[in-house]
Amino acid sequence: MESEHPPCPRNEGFKPASVMALMAFEAAPNLIFIQKADNKGYPWRNQMALPGGHWDPGDTSRKETALRELKEEMGISRGHVSTIGSLGHFQTINNRDIEAFVGLWDQEQEISFDRAEIQRVFHIPLAHLFSVHMEKGFCKRLPGIEELTYPFEDVVIWGVTAKIIHHFIEIVRKTVNPLYFDEQAGNLS
Repeated sequence: MESEHPPCPRNEGFKPASVMALMAFEAAPNLIFIQKADNKGYPWRNQMALPGGHWDPGDTSRKETALRELKEEMGISRGHVSTIGSLGHFQTINNRDIEAFVGLWDQEQEISFDRAEIQRVFHIPLAHLFSVHMEKGFCKRLPGIEELTYPFEDVVIWGVTAKIIHHFIEIVRKTVNPLYFDEQAGNLS
């Protein structure tokens, strides 16, 4: 399955970053998202994102970057997260190469987010993201940046975060029960 993930870019002009697609199992499985702070001049102002950030020279790996950023942004220590693996590399329009990891959070620690960087935290049900994915006809195709959006309540996930979510859902669709997802996608056309 690793070969199905987007590879690291060959162009060295990208600055490395990492994010964590953090799963929490409440009544149903959820992914944890953050809405960036509403700070004037902040390039990611009000955007929906997965917790994460830039690689630091002290980070021994991109996975370490994701875990360090998770602690800094959300107050969740690495001992409370089981990392499943990497979803691959995703590039942004501002020359970032983001490696996305999937982790399971044990929820034994409360989220304590950095209000200078984060405005809100969302627990978005996977069922909602899957439903949007199917309703918009995203199964088995990667839509363009303008079309690839995942609305939730009063926010919209778009850009590189939407690309990561799209890839995650497609991997789950192929792995968990592809017939169910393919049938649902067919019923929506």
